[in-house]
Amino acid sequence: MRKRLTTLMLALLALTACAQTQESLPDLSKRVFDLAREQYTLLEKNVTAKGPGAFPRSFEADTLRTSDLDWWCSGFFPGSLWYIWQYTGDEKILQRASFHTNRLSALIGRHTDHDLGFQLTCSFGHAWRLTGRSEAADILRKGAAQLAQRFDPQIGCIRSWDFGKWNYPVIIDNMMNLELLLRYGTPEEQQMGIRHAETTLENHFRDDYTSWHLVDYAPDGSVRGKQTVQGLADDSAWARGQAWALYGYAMLLGQDAVDTPHWERFCAQAEGIARMLLERLPEDGIPLWDFNAEPGALRDASAGAIMAAGFLRLADYTADEGLAQACRDMAERQVRTLASPAYLAEAGEIGGFLLRHSVGNLPSGSEVDVPLTYADYYFLEAILRLNGQL
Repeated sequence: MRKRLTTLMLALLALTACAQTQESLPDLSKRVFDLAREQYTLLEKNVTAKGPGAFPRSFEADTLRTSDLDWWCSGFFPGSLWYIWQYTGDEKILQRASFHTNRLSALIGRHTDHDLGFQLTCSFGHAWRLTGRSEAADILRKGAAQLAQRFDPQIGCIRSWDFGKWNYPVIIDNMMNLELLLRYGTPEEQQMGIRHAETTLENHFRDDYTSWHLVDYAPDGSVRGKQTVQGLADDSAWARGQAWALYGYAMLLGQDAVDTPHWERFCAQAEGIARMLLERLPEDGIPLWDFNAEPGALRDASAGAIMAAGFLRLADYTADEGLAQACRDMAERQVRTLASPAYLAEAGEIGGFLLRHSVGNLPSGSEVDVPLTYADYYFLEAILRLNGQL
C-alpha cells in the first residue's frame, strides 16, 4: 500500500512540475510573434528578390516558391503581416502590410474564381478592421459583387473551379469565401452566401459529419457526383477539408446577416463537425493529412492551424459549455504543438516561413511536407484568438 501511495505521489509531483514549467500563453505569444516579425521581414526580402509581381507560396528543396496575385493564397501573406502588426505595433510591418494588400486591388475587374473571398478578406478585411481605411471597404464591396457573379440560383451555390471534367464543381473550401459576401455584400449578396451554406450542408456531409471535398452539380441542381480530390480516397476524411468545414460554419455564427433559424442550423452543424474532430484528433492535436491515412503518415500543420482557429470561433458562440471548453482546450493544445520545435522554424530557416510540415495536395505530389502561407496565417490567428484579441 505504501509503495502504491509513493508511486502516486511521484506521479502527482511530476504532473505538478510539468504544469509549473509549461510556458504561459502570453510568453508563447510573444515568442511566436517576435519570431514572426523577424521571419516575415526575411520572407518579404526573399520575395522581393523574385520580382515585383511575386507572392510567397512555399519553400521546397531550399528554394522559395512564389506565385502571382492570381494564386488562391495571395492574400495570406499580407494577412499575416496585418496580424503581426496588430500584435507588435511595428510601424515597418504596417507599411509592408499596406503595400502588399494594395497590390491585390488588381484582382477587381479581372477574371477570378471563388477564392477571391480568401484573397480579399484576409488582406483588405484586416486593413478595414484595423485602420478603417475607406478605400479598403470599397475594394471589399466590389469584391463581394464580383464573387456574387459566380452564384447560380438554380444550383444554390457559388461555382468553385472553372477547369476539369466537372459540370459545376463546388468544394468545401468555398465555405471560407462566404465571409466576403456576408460581411461586405448587399442584402441580396448576403442571401447568396446563406443559400450556399444551406446547399453545402445538405449535400457535402456524411452522417458522421465528415465532408467530401467536392460535389458536382447538374444544371438543374441535382448532384452528379461526390469526390475527395485532394484526399486519400473519395470516401475518406481529408483533414484540411474537415478544417475548412469547421471554420466555415463557425464563421457564419458571427455574421449579422444570418437570421435566427439559419444561425441555429449552422451552429448545430459546426458543433457536429467539432465533436467529430475532437474524437478523431491525436493527443497533440495535429492531424494526419487524411484521417483515413495509415498511422505514421504525414501530419498536416495547416489543417491543425485552421482547426485551432475554427474551434475558437465556435467556442465563442455555442451554448454547450462543455463543448466550448473542449474546443478551447484542443485549440490551445494545437497551438502549443505548432509552437514547439517539432513544427516552428528557428530564425532564418525555411526562407522566412513560420511552420514546417504542411501538406497541400499529396495525391498530385504538390506541396508535400512543406511550409505554406495559410498554415502561418491561421496559426497566428489562433494565437490572437486564444488571447482574446479577435
